Amino acid sequence: MSAGVDRIFAALADPNRRRAVELLGQRPHSAGELAGALGLAAPAMSRHLRALKESGLIEDQHPAFDARVRIYSLKHGATAELKQWLAETEALWTHQLAGFKAHVEAGE
Repeated sequence: MSAGVDRIFAALADPNRRRAVELLGQRPHSAGELAGALGLAAPAMSRHLRALKESGLIEDQHPAFDARVRIYSLKHGATAELKQWLAETEALWTHQLAGFKAHVEAGE
């Protein structure tokens, strides 16, 4: 498994981060909106957003109307490597289980 997939799994290991990703999948949010939706204090939300950003799952930008605000959104294509790993793992399991099934059926 690559380091990128490891970082994504580590970031998504926390339920608050998974919920933040779900919310960002609906639309971009500010840190304050996410903190309010998750019931977290601002410092805790900041730590979660930093971990998600370092994993490459999200990105932030400053809206033109206020440079002090950051708006977070999912990063396009961020899960491509994870999807590839999952597809390869699923194919491996499918192959292994088909072989096991054939073995069991041959032994009957």
